Amino acid sequence: MSPAQSASLTGALLLERARELKPLVQRHADRAEAERTLPAEVVRALREAGLFRVAVATEVGGAEATPREQILAIEAISEADGAAGWALMIGVENLGFASAFLLPDVAEEVIAKNPEVIFSGALNPQGRATRVDGGVRVSGRWPFASGCLHSDWFWGQCVIEEGGKPQTLEVLVPRRDVRVLDTWHVAGLRGSGSHDVEIEDAFVPDRFTTRVGAGRIHARGALFRLPALSRLAYNKVGVATGIARGALDAFVELASTRVPRAMSAPLRERRFAQESIAEAENLLRSARAFVLESVEELWQETLAGRTERLRLGDMVQLACVKAVMASARAVEIVHAAAGTSANTLTSPLERRMRDVHVVGQHIVVSPALIEPASRVLLGLPPNGIF
Repeated sequence: MSPAQSASLTGALLLERARELKPLVQRHADRAEAERTLPAEVVRALREAGLFRVAVATEVGGAEATPREQILAIEAISEADGAAGWALMIGVENLGFASAFLLPDVAEEVIAKNPEVIFSGALNPQGRATRVDGGVRVSGRWPFASGCLHSDWFWGQCVIEEGGKPQTLEVLVPRRDVRVLDTWHVAGLRGSGSHDVEIEDAFVPDRFTTRVGAGRIHARGALFRLPALSRLAYNKVGVATGIARGALDAFVELASTRVPRAMSAPLRERRFAQESIAEAENLLRSARAFVLESVEELWQETLAGRTERLRLGDMVQLACVKAVMASARAVEIVHAAAGTSANTLTSPLERRMRDVHVVGQHIVVSPALIEPASRVLLGLPPNGIF
């Protein structure tokens, strides 16, 4: 993809491309699982399609797609393979946020002129930065750096002592200065390549640092006026609902052909199977609709420039947490209804059962965040979990 092509990206176009890539992603899902990272063929296809740029600022050749378009694009890839969807989602978040916080000339140099660039990152302050002439020297180790093996840059948060107290800043470091540690030995989302990464005494020029905590943002679009927590949460939903949709579709296919022991008709003829798919569909579709409705309401208020939206942000948070929980429950239901065959490693339900539960372990869609949203709905102040 050339810079000229990247400049013409739209959310609708990227959603169409994501849906077209589903067969390729699904074909390589077993390899991703075995290798614990995305195969090169999948990474190349996602790069060339421009999908990592779905949330990048238009000023630097991104699509700056609507929240709904972002969710649906991530969801489409996650239907094919949850690990690929997760790696894409994390890449989208890192590149999108960085495009808004990097100095414009750096964003132009690193992102606009390199339309297939991929960022991995970790916005948790696990690094230590020390001020030196012209920049900072950085050392640290960051866990769960999804996609680190195929990224070109790492964007990591550090603590630095300034003015007699600790501050946070982020450093953008080329992949050659980052060591990937082989730590991603897990059950769920194995193919996401979420290893730890380490940087040892690297020099980072000042112009390659950002200040997310201080709100030093350079992009002008409405997308970057949304609450950061809402953006981080709704994309996780795309992974969860995509995995769940893939599981439900796999169950329907299985139920059409599998004849359970001591029966002469396919599984779909059993009342238990019928009730299970009905319950799972209701859970998934209802929760997904709540997310899309609440996100769209927040988006429209943001476009209109209305900032008194604390309750709307908490509604998005509640919807996102509940959707991830509902997605996991929907997969559990069809997994149980499929019988013992769902426990085999060759079953399309087995991996999705493992993958979907990992999504809900991320802090931004943790059940712990139901409480602050519930307080706001009852007219109480939030309790400051974040």
